[in-house]
Amino acid sequence: MVAAINMEAQASEAGPRASRRAWLRALGRPLTATGVIITIFFAVVAIIGPWLAPYDPSAVSDAATAAPSAAHWLGTTQNGQDIFSQMLYGARVSMFVGVGAAVVSTFLSVLVGLLAGYLGGAADELLSLVANVFLVLPALPLTIILAAYLPNSGSLGIIFVISITGWAWGARVLRAQTLSLRRRDFVEAARATGDRTSLIILRDILPNQIAIIAASFLGTVTGAILTQAGLAFLGLTDVTQWSWGTILYWAQVSSALLTGAWWWFVPAGLAIALLGTGLSLVNFGIDEFINPRLRQAGIGTRKAARGITKRRRATRRRPPRVSRPAAVPFTPDSTDVILEVQNLKVDYLGEYGSSTPAVNDVTFTLRRGEVLGIAGESGSGKSTLAYAITRLHKPPATISAGQILYTRPDGAKVDVLGLNEQELRDFRWEELSIVFQSAMNALNPVLRIGEQIADAIKAHRPQMTEVDRAKRVIELLQLVGIQPDRVRAYPHELSGGMRQRAMIAIGLALDPEIIVMDEPTTALDVVIQRQIVEKIMELKDKLGFSVIFITHDLSLLIELSDTIVVMYGGRIVERAAAQDFYRDPRHPYSRGLLASFPTLSGPRRELTGIPGSPPNLRNPPPGCAFHPRCPLAFAACSEVVPPLYQLETATGRTTDAACLIYDTSVSEGTSR
Repeated sequence: MVAAINMEAQASEAGPRASRRAWLRALGRPLTATGVIITIFFAVVAIIGPWLAPYDPSAVSDAATAAPSAAHWLGTTQNGQDIFSQMLYGARVSMFVGVGAAVVSTFLSVLVGLLAGYLGGAADELLSLVANVFLVLPALPLTIILAAYLPNSGSLGIIFVISITGWAWGARVLRAQTLSLRRRDFVEAARATGDRTSLIILRDILPNQIAIIAASFLGTVTGAILTQAGLAFLGLTDVTQWSWGTILYWAQVSSALLTGAWWWFVPAGLAIALLGTGLSLVNFGIDEFINPRLRQAGIGTRKAARGITKRRRATRRRPPRVSRPAAVPFTPDSTDVILEVQNLKVDYLGEYGSSTPAVNDVTFTLRRGEVLGIAGESGSGKSTLAYAITRLHKPPATISAGQILYTRPDGAKVDVLGLNEQELRDFRWEELSIVFQSAMNALNPVLRIGEQIADAIKAHRPQMTEVDRAKRVIELLQLVGIQPDRVRAYPHELSGGMRQRAMIAIGLALDPEIIVMDEPTTALDVVIQRQIVEKIMELKDKLGFSVIFITHDLSLLIELSDTIVVMYGGRIVERAAAQDFYRDPRHPYSRGLLASFPTLSGPRRELTGIPGSPPNLRNPPPGCAFHPRCPLAFAACSEVVPPLYQLETATGRTTDAACLIYDTSVSEGTSR
């Protein structure tokens, strides 16, 4: 473990060096470097300019309207005032107004946009209403009116005017982005780990919008400087306070253009244009500074990783420590139930009181150490069931009936649906965790893998020291077969299989008793699928947790699962031991699913599949939902919703199947 921690420390040192190289390479790009130089130049002038001014900008002299000379580098006004000194003093005011207005405006945009987008509901309606009011008001007339009422308020008044009229558009953009981000799996994962709302917004939502916020900030600086110059030019500010706009105002009042005194107005206009250009050039390169996908920092990291690999080969790696003893293997005769789902019903509420039953009267049990596979076509209710079990569903989804009971190792039962927010926060990840189906979406793209694993630990174990957390992160990476030097990698730097392993590591972070895996092998090739499945089985046998494995791939499920549940139209249509299901599926839908997969041994057969499409749950067919596609359907199938019938198997176990062909009282009709 000491060697592993040393590897993490070396990788941590490589990260900042790689980051510095990325900054240097980005700054080496001609356009970005030019923009940075221009911006820094004007910022320095704004800070030290008044001390460098050769004259008092308001002092008059006999050199009236003098052209540029050695004595007056930018000439003089009609009162003999030195324009160069006015430019140096004016830079401070213009820059102060631009940056100050941008800070206030951006703060308001971020505050309103992120809160409205993430919180939703009444908060979204209220905050969006406020933003919309400012959006529909004409900005320029409003700015002029407000500035006219605050003529003697100085720079602070102008900052207030520009901020109050310019924040709404940025808030609108950030709200739209937040609405998109809050549905991403990595936000759901953060919510599932028990992170507070403020922490999710600051760590998961905000970092993914830094590029937009930075671009908005720089654009607001430019816009604020132009607005201040425009207001000063119109005489709506304190014209005795020197700024670039004030210089243009006095030039216009004194008809500098008509008298040919070009040196009076050209420097101020050129300074505004140059600063705006510099900020725009910086804006072009800002994504490269912030977005890890665009950082070309791989060279330094790879060199450090190669050095770590060489040292690792010379160091005997110790086996990872696990927090629980080896588990007793699961057997089909086990009666140690860890999770009971009874008559669960999940509806999606629509307009005018309508509802769509996505999960309808679902009942099953999960035993300790068992792998329960849930199969079915898309839209059968599998993922909705997973979100209901973990209490991650959001409106308009609602659990309208049923019960979910969890049994702790000490025998105490927990009503999952009765947990309050704090109890639910403690329950998730400690007792039950989830691995989402798309690892690229479930992992935060702007946080390193190690940080994301540590987040789950920090949320539930705040008393754990940083060193202990680092050890646990390394241990988890080794546990799922990821080299410790990848602890500082970003998600896009990992392969699909490694990302999925990282998600499994996050799910295992707190040694939960149950892990819900929602199609964890989706979009992976068969070789990687095999590796992921083998790793899941290895970890399950080693750590003793139970698994609810959701997929539409029956061939994978039969190999992995102890028990299989088949869902159709939001209901369970068959429940059986995996081997019994494979040898003798009882429901016509299950037979159709199995007939869709080729066999690797035995005689070749024609793949038949299932004709038709899954039912529309908003308007389901009467009776059995499968009867429009069923080759064995008869008249009663369109009238009666079949319950689960308990059937004997050749192995002496029982299989449950929801089909009327097993009810002799109604199956004597004519088959179709």
